[in-house]
Amino acid sequence: MSQISPLNLVYQKGKFGDFENKNEKNLLKISELTNILIFQIVKFKNSTYDIDKIQIDNLFLPNSLQVSSNLDTRILWFGPNNWLVVSSKLDLLSKEEKKFDEQNFALTDLSHSKIIIEIEGNLTNEVLKKGCPLNIDNFKEGNNANSIYNGITITIDCISDSPKKVRIFGLRSFGESLYHSITDASMEYGYIII
Repeated sequence: MSQISPLNLVYQKGKFGDFENKNEKNLLKISELTNILIFQIVKFKNSTYDIDKIQIDNLFLPNSLQVSSNLDTRILWFGPNNWLVVSSKLDLLSKEEKKFDEQNFALTDLSHSKIIIEIEGNLTNEVLKKGCPLNIDNFKEGNNANSIYNGITITIDCISDSPKKVRIFGLRSFGESLYHSITDASMEYGYIII
């Protein structure tokens, strides 16, 4: 079954906002990531399983507010004994799920319930500050946090510091609202939808 983007009715490629007479490389780049596997791992409270032994796609589960990553997969610390795995390897869950027995862990495929919007550019922090109460300036590559953006619950994953690139995860049902909030906050800087 193919996934239909929550933005399929509003997503239009092109330049928007105050982009005229600006160098294209100085414009923000906004995109939706699609065809991505997203699943959550939760270790039960009564479990004594040693999570330090677990590897997913050759990555260990990260500590508080951190990320483990390689070219295909990112594992975000999502809360105590709780991780979000994001991968371009669509068969990763079926390969890795045998490591997690039902007495110690819950695995939930969230691929169809999330939207991922990626923002890249020097003014990314300014866009985030317009709707998020976190101290974004202290947010560095490999950090992640749960927060809100204009009242919408989100997860922010800092992919890179140079150039500044973040992924914003939201619930699919709030996808259009989140997208409009982000693009509206980007208007004064000029942006490209890619």
